[in-house]
Amino acid sequence: MTAPPGRRVVAVNRKARHNYFIEETLEAGIMLTGSEVKALREGRANIGEAYARERGGEIYLVNAHISEYRAANRFGHEPTRPRKLLLHRREIARLIGALQREGVTLVPLSLYFNERGIAKLALGIAKGKRKYDKRAAIKARDWDRQKQRLMRDKG
Repeated sequence: MTAPPGRRVVAVNRKARHNYFIEETLEAGIMLTGSEVKALREGRANIGEAYARERGGEIYLVNAHISEYRAANRFGHEPTRPRKLLLHRREIARLIGALQREGVTLVPLSLYFNERGIAKLALGIAKGKRKYDKRAAIKARDWDRQKQRLMRDKG
């Protein structure tokens, strides 16, 4: 799931599904300043190197780059500051438990605006892939593509 259908996608983490097994996805709100929202509406964000972590009983998005909004002048924002994710208390407790117990990572999959115009983050609970897992996935994808070609040509 990159983003639910019918929503305006701002940024996608294309490497997430290549580097991780995504076990579960959930939607989280994200606490932003005004200049960050303006920059997102211009499509100026990158979540390729971002991840989420627990700090003080809350979940934060770390290393996400939202470019500065030029018209904001001195009221702008720091591009890579940690941003608080808005989740229900039970979801936060479950995620913190999973992070501590199972050795999973919280990976942002996509950043988008929902139908009400609110910025949301699709977050994946993920386990890292090893190199041989990645090679197997590439091999399977290539074989599927080859099968499709063969079926189409013989069709």
